[in-house]
Amino acid sequence: MKLHYPGRLPQPSLLLLLGSLLLSAPALAQTRTTVTGQLAGASGAPIDYATVTLHRATDSTVVKSEFSDEKGTFRFEQTPTGAYLVSASQVGFVRTWSKVFTAGAETVALPVLTLAASGATTLKEVQVVGQKPLFEREADRTIVNVEGSTLAAGNTSLDVLSRSPGVTVDGNDNIGLRGRQGVLVLIDGKRQPMTGAELADYLRALPAEQLKSIELITNPPAKYEAQGSAGIIAINLKKDQRVGTNGSLSSSYGHGRFGRFTSGLTLNHRTKKTNTFGSYTFADRRNYGALTIHRDFYRPTDQGKAYDGSTDQDNYGAGHNVSHTWKAGLDYTLSEQTVVGVTVNGLQNRNTQRGSNLTTRTDAAGNALRGYNSTNNREATFPNVAGNLNFKHTFKDSVGTRELTADADYARYDTRRLQYLTTYQDREPVELLTRRNGDQEGLLTIQSIKADYTHPLTKKARLDLGGKVSWVHSDNDVEFTIPFVDPASGAVSLDYLVRDANLSNRFRYDENINAGYVNYNQTLPGWTLQLGLRGEQTKGVGKSDNATEDANFNRNYFQLFPSAAVKHTFTEQHETSVSLSRRIDRPGYGQLNPFRSYIDATTYGAGNPRLKPQTSYNVELTHTYKQKYSLGLSYSRTSDPIVGTVQPENANSRIVVSTSQNLGTQYYYALTLTAPVELAKWWNVYNNGVLYYNRYVGSIAGTTLDRSSARPAFSLSSNSTFTFGKGWSADLNANYQSRELSGFFDTRPYGQVAFGIQKSLWERKANLKLNVTDAFYTGAIRATSTYDNYVERFYQRGDFRVATLAFSYRFGNDKLAPARRRSGGAEDEKRRAGGS
Repeated sequence: MKLHYPGRLPQPSLLLLLGSLLLSAPALAQTRTTVTGQLAGASGAPIDYATVTLHRATDSTVVKSEFSDEKGTFRFEQTPTGAYLVSASQVGFVRTWSKVFTAGAETVALPVLTLAASGATTLKEVQVVGQKPLFEREADRTIVNVEGSTLAAGNTSLDVLSRSPGVTVDGNDNIGLRGRQGVLVLIDGKRQPMTGAELADYLRALPAEQLKSIELITNPPAKYEAQGSAGIIAINLKKDQRVGTNGSLSSSYGHGRFGRFTSGLTLNHRTKKTNTFGSYTFADRRNYGALTIHRDFYRPTDQGKAYDGSTDQDNYGAGHNVSHTWKAGLDYTLSEQTVVGVTVNGLQNRNTQRGSNLTTRTDAAGNALRGYNSTNNREATFPNVAGNLNFKHTFKDSVGTRELTADADYARYDTRRLQYLTTYQDREPVELLTRRNGDQEGLLTIQSIKADYTHPLTKKARLDLGGKVSWVHSDNDVEFTIPFVDPASGAVSLDYLVRDANLSNRFRYDENINAGYVNYNQTLPGWTLQLGLRGEQTKGVGKSDNATEDANFNRNYFQLFPSAAVKHTFTEQHETSVSLSRRIDRPGYGQLNPFRSYIDATTYGAGNPRLKPQTSYNVELTHTYKQKYSLGLSYSRTSDPIVGTVQPENANSRIVVSTSQNLGTQYYYALTLTAPVELAKWWNVYNNGVLYYNRYVGSIAGTTLDRSSARPAFSLSSNSTFTFGKGWSADLNANYQSRELSGFFDTRPYGQVAFGIQKSLWERKANLKLNVTDAFYTGAIRATSTYDNYVERFYQRGDFRVATLAFSYRFGNDKLAPARRRSGGAEDEKRRAGGS
């Protein structure tokens, strides 16, 4: 069991500093285009299923690989601006290279590549095997290639994400990017309906074996939703592209203090017109959490404040999580220009926790007061299902390829939580003090429709535009029961529980967002320019049935979100880019929900219906050397930043509430360095460091934050990959987070080391992997939360050090076909639903 504190929710930037840049030097969003071509033999016959590789022209570094289809054609989607070469190889033919070409704003159509026969009369079948690097750096993002690495062996998606460069997951399960929170998390282009602890729990239930890659996008253009001022974390799931019927099996077992088992199956059947796919994963994981808390209380006096006593708490909980994750879909090719598809996915998650709490209390003179111990048993089920219909049509003319895509999404998230909190006196004779039971039922539905259109204006310019409409309905009903108190005698019946009218409640929230955007891209010799503008109208209505809750609100506002980027290539080795954007973070649906969730008799978490969205201006300057090494400067300014607070209910109370509130302003400065190094042909190291400074201005609970409430901090990560030959490879991951003072939380340094080794078997159809996470058990969190009337120090640890053995087997046809991946339109709403 974990005591979840919302933690801080930083955001970012200043338009004043680079206001002129928006007009004179638009900012960093790298233009991407499609590269197409065709392969043929000397007779002119097409060559199918040849390996086609895209290389950087400067050093022939492999960027990506594809396979030609039955007509000999190939495509490289989302190719960043730059100079490239293409090579093609096939059994029985000599490898052939294209001439150097430049990818810009328009689609690049290469001349037909003719492959000459190699002259051999008899050839055995061979496999062209390539291993993607674990980390790839592009101008606007870092890509973590999870598939095939030991990172995936038996771990969860949250485990892999927490070891990605620049990503942090604090003790309250808030996900941050480069020292800032407020990230937008996408899974296959769809935003998950959660923030904070619930998002972390969802990612814990999603096995890492299902991941293909993770993209860390720091400053997205206008095409992306304006949500997520710290950037976007896009998680891409695996999708088999092999022709015919094929699939994979995987199974793993890990053990720390408790065991965890995961097993899954994927199936795929691809023909010329259709691609049918599905997957299922079962996970049975046990873990524990321990939390030690010391609290000091103060009361106001004429001289300032005086010590008013303290409490010490020891919390321990054991959790058991069983999840079923599934996905099914179909893509159908109506013609060469038109493809339609449908996808349905779901997650059935059941979580039980058995917790205990021991609390001792002292008064202002240090005398022991009556303490208590509690048992806190919880049960929760989350049956979630989501569906997507998508459409894609291309129009070809003399200027380039126009493209229209459309998506319709529907998602339903059910929640059922039961809680049984029982509190006893901590001294002999043991006496039952009170009971409090909670029963919560929640339903969240999300519907959205979106369309995107790409129109080439010239061979050097492109216009993107689109729109989206979304509707969200959240309905939560909670009933608390407490011991009956006889109104006449005042006698308490601990075994007869009645409804608590003060805490029981029903809260409904309806939201409608209408959005539209336009984005312009221009390529000039040595320059890439991008300008974008997005507009979003938000309507939100919250209603509470409890008259004691100030939870009713009606909001209607329209906001514009400009973005701009400019990149200049000085030479093949040097390029510089600047970016500017305005973004927003609306509160998660759970952050608005006033319901209480009790951790022990004196601690509970609750939402805050008075939360306002936070908005930010973000500026980033990046210089890249040799298309590998990058140095970036970032600045942002956030209005009404949402921060986590842990404080007494009122000045005279020892009941502590964990919630989220708005501060005045947040300022963020960062220096980011990325340095991949090849120490040997068999040893590559990817190093990433972020030095940042977070400063908050504002007051909460009589406590004012200013310059004295901030200090510089840094995070470091180093990831080594080793290739030994004969199918052996290994990974070594180390990260370190310095002391960080952010908002009201002062967190001590922490870090961890993880390593893994794997062996490929049976002509690379199978893999055996062994990895160990947090090998030295250094990932525990120690932090202090300070207010004028209250100081809390806590130490949080869990089942972090785990050794896992995993096996996977891939079966079926090994020939690949060009990939098609769709992203839906309900991303923003899915992220925000149900946050804590």
